[in-house]
Amino acid sequence: MRESDKLPITLLKSEVVPALGCTEPIAVALAVAYARELLDAPVAHVDVKTSANIYKNGMGVGIPGTGRTGLIIAAALGAVEGKASDGLELLKEVNDAAVKRALNLMGRDAVRVSVAEGVEKLFVLATVYDAQEHSASCTISESHTNVTSLMKNGYETLNRGCGATQASKVCNDNTTTSTTTLDGKAITIAQIYEFATTVAFDDIKFILEAERLNRRISEEGLSKKYGLSVGKRLWERIQSGQLGDDLLTRSMAMTSAASDARMAGSTIPVMSNSGSGNQGITATVPVLATADKLGVDQEKLARALALSHLVAIHIKGYLGRLSALCGCVVASSGAGCGVAYLMGGGLKEIEATIKNMLGNMTGMLCDGAKVGCALKVSSGVSAAVTSAMLAIDGECISSNDGIIEDSVERTIANVGRIGAEGMLETDKMVLDIMTHKRCD
Repeated sequence: MRESDKLPITLLKSEVVPALGCTEPIAVALAVAYARELLDAPVAHVDVKTSANIYKNGMGVGIPGTGRTGLIIAAALGAVEGKASDGLELLKEVNDAAVKRALNLMGRDAVRVSVAEGVEKLFVLATVYDAQEHSASCTISESHTNVTSLMKNGYETLNRGCGATQASKVCNDNTTTSTTTLDGKAITIAQIYEFATTVAFDDIKFILEAERLNRRISEEGLSKKYGLSVGKRLWERIQSGQLGDDLLTRSMAMTSAASDARMAGSTIPVMSNSGSGNQGITATVPVLATADKLGVDQEKLARALALSHLVAIHIKGYLGRLSALCGCVVASSGAGCGVAYLMGGGLKEIEATIKNMLGNMTGMLCDGAKVGCALKVSSGVSAAVTSAMLAIDGECISSNDGIIEDSVERTIANVGRIGAEGMLETDKMVLDIMTHKRCD
């Protein structure tokens, strides 16, 4: 393997991973499970404190296998079920018996979830207690599986990061470990394009697992009713002739169907991107739809998927794991690049696609994970395909327009500033609205 290929491959392998359920409530369940495994006794009650962003993204999303939504059921499940070593697939074996045990815990008002003040955007502190009030706690921060503290009865048993990709026993053996936080900003769009178009096919074949997983959940959403059924309804209109079966509508239907299923609590895992299943879906499925339409081979598809996912990782590096900016802006930008590549675009067209996307979609806010996210995904995919087509035809938003600059890297940095800094007050207002809604 070439030295220049190591960083992008490491980024892909660390940031494009399987996940079951929305990653914010799963991070809560994971923290509770780590604490439960330390306790060595049945959990009597649970107290979870999260950042506002985790709280916002977990309020209305479906939890796999439960038919319920929210962080309370996620925390309760973590207290009774799952292996912490399974990371984001923690709840893969949840069954009716486990859900019943979780509901019993909730019925005793033994599960509390609240917002922690003054913490980073991705933060979960889960503390569990047994009947004798012995306690154990786990803190996850920076990324959805990064354990930064484990305590038992007030004593620290781990004082550095212990990612869930490492064996769970590393944490439980009280071994101090360290982790390196990979930064998508460390690679440029030009380097991503060079890698995706020249890397040995054998070195990126693994990315085709994203096709398998995310195509499967797309097919699930197209065939069954989940949430708003955005994708299913679009697909039905394609089949009836009310909409044409073209690249744009097929991409929108297939991608939003996958989001419909995931956000409504499907038990089918997805391939995530940068800690988000919806971002993984959005960076993958429009590329698959384009590949289907154009009849490309597996190597070309793998290169397009690598390009799409790396672009999303790169832009996400400027925004942070969680922000006030909707993640579909990031993932759709990556998808647009994958589509442009499959349509014959080079680096110039890839950069134009990103500028077209960011000049169009920047400003779409995140108001939590929920079934309505499928509509935002549909909008993002529509913009992505349109942006790619314009770029292929030589059209690109001018640097005279708004936040767009001649340099694609400076343009991306501008979006990062808007999402990570400029929209902080917006994020607070959105959370305030969400937590004080009236039901009359």
